[in-house]
Amino acid sequence: MFGKILIANRGEIALRIQRACRELGIATVAVHSTADSEAMHVRLADESVCIGPPAAKDSYLNIPAILSAASITGAEAIHPGYGFLSENARFAEMVEDHGMTFIGPSSSHISMMGDKIAAKEAMRTLGVPLVPGSDGAVPDLQTAEQVAGKIGYPVLIKAAAGGGGRGMKVARQAADLEEAFQTARAEARAAFGNDAVYIEKYLDRPRHIELQVLADNHGDVVHFGERDCSLQRRHQKLLEEAGSPAISPEERDRLGETATAALRKLGYRNAGTLEFLYQDGQFAFIEMNTRLQVEHPVTEMVCGIDLVREQIRLASGAHLGYGQRDITFTGHAIECRITAEDPRTFSPTPGRVTAYHAPGGLGVRVDSALYAGYFVPPYYDSMVAKLIVHAPTRQDAINRLRRALDEFAVVGIQTTIPLHQRIVDDPQFQSGEYTIHWLENFVAGL
Repeated sequence: MFGKILIANRGEIALRIQRACRELGIATVAVHSTADSEAMHVRLADESVCIGPPAAKDSYLNIPAILSAASITGAEAIHPGYGFLSENARFAEMVEDHGMTFIGPSSSHISMMGDKIAAKEAMRTLGVPLVPGSDGAVPDLQTAEQVAGKIGYPVLIKAAAGGGGRGMKVARQAADLEEAFQTARAEARAAFGNDAVYIEKYLDRPRHIELQVLADNHGDVVHFGERDCSLQRRHQKLLEEAGSPAISPEERDRLGETATAALRKLGYRNAGTLEFLYQDGQFAFIEMNTRLQVEHPVTEMVCGIDLVREQIRLASGAHLGYGQRDITFTGHAIECRITAEDPRTFSPTPGRVTAYHAPGGLGVRVDSALYAGYFVPPYYDSMVAKLIVHAPTRQDAINRLRRALDEFAVVGIQTTIPLHQRIVDDPQFQSGEYTIHWLENFVAGL
């Protein structure tokens, strides 16, 4: 096991990793920008190193500074969390080149899955079902017209690199294709420095289902069930559930067997999440995230497994030590992402937190680095907390979530807590009969 780990991240995820390390008896090194000098993850770490000014490109994305911090503090491994450098294949490779362990997949698998075209082709060869679409990148409008005509409108043009909804446009009919194609390429070029796009059939009422997996360095792979991440605004997740109200245990088993068999053949290691669209009883692979997910706590709650602890353990060379039959699913869990944003306009609301009270009680978990007096900086992602509840049934979880949201107090800045309260009270959410398009319409009606 490692003696010291550097955490190349900030906020609640840095604090989450620290907690796992503390329970394993591992010392931690926090890196931080000048804007985060008073952050909770810095206060609680065994050591801290300032790596640059507020801008992420000069600090949390500054690879030489992070590697230097790891070297001078004697860290044996680096945990990237999510976001920032977590899916940067070059960073993973450089960590290994400097004699340290990258807590995550191999750089080759990060690179493969970071290119959505390469990822889809890999999954196709491994027998994982895909959304009908182009075979690789679409080089020009003429080819795009041929592909769209073959699979039928509406179609979705997507950037091969990146994510978060950038470089993604819908063409509902032939007359829309040229503008959608050119706009998607331009956005992809601006956001990712790569204008390659591909085309998929646009599904009109799918759910976004993802499957959590872990793999050791010895060929063993298991899954921890599905999460339903269909509640999205502009392709950004707001609320997640485990398990999905739309998926049966038999469908979960079928999906899990297909996915773990594919990753076993691929030689994958550490944590990963396969994302699918689900409609009319069929799953279709869309991408794989080669890192820990923001929504990992709902899986932990229903499985009783500390996924961060497992990441660290497996990165140290340990065997999984358990098989698929040893993993059980108990109850239902829901997570709300609480952001420092206006709950109606979604404009960022950085500022000083003058008072803070987290909800508690049986089955309630809050992952947050907030505290009274903390200044939420304007330079980074606006998520400031995750509220997670677990209960025996989905209805019990909804009731518990409603109660916890009512208790949650963040004073001094606006947050999206009121939006989550409205979502939880909506009959369609309560019924579980929603798709990835539902939340956009819900928000528009507020």
